[in-house]
Amino acid sequence: MANDILAIYPGTFDPITLGHEDMLHRAARLFGRVTVAVAIAHHKKTMFTLDERLHMVREAVKDYPHIQVEPFEGLVTEFAAASGAQVMVRGLRSGTDFDYEFQLAGMNSALRPEIESVFLTPSTPYQHISSTLVREIAMLRGAVAQFVSPAVHEQLLRKLNPAANA
Repeated sequence: MANDILAIYPGTFDPITLGHEDMLHRAARLFGRVTVAVAIAHHKKTMFTLDERLHMVREAVKDYPHIQVEPFEGLVTEFAAASGAQVMVRGLRSGTDFDYEFQLAGMNSALRPEIESVFLTPSTPYQHISSTLVREIAMLRGAVAQFVSPAVHEQLLRKLNPAANA
């Protein structure tokens, strides 16, 4: 483990999935400190509010004292630089992810060459999971408990059936 390296793991985490959690646990083994950078995401319509997403991510990493969770707005490279991060962790699930992430890493490097992009692939059971698919399946009343933690599953059910919680 590189004890003196701060890594940023950015995303919208709408919601955080078991795939995200797998990536975080593995990044925590590699780097001394990890910051989960939760995007305010004005450019996206999120299912969960920023506060809800921050809460779910903090719940997911509560047993990892060297992982912190922070919101960010604007360019992630600027957030990473202001935080003193040396590494940005990104996940690759497929060739499609690779094409996008490769281009993004190039742009990030042009903006902040001192911040290195590191790519991790999720463990096999999580390679097919995406927040987008989890949201879509949940909105269609499909079973998503196998893709998210119990706490996130509860939040999804609450969000999709607010009348049941009144």
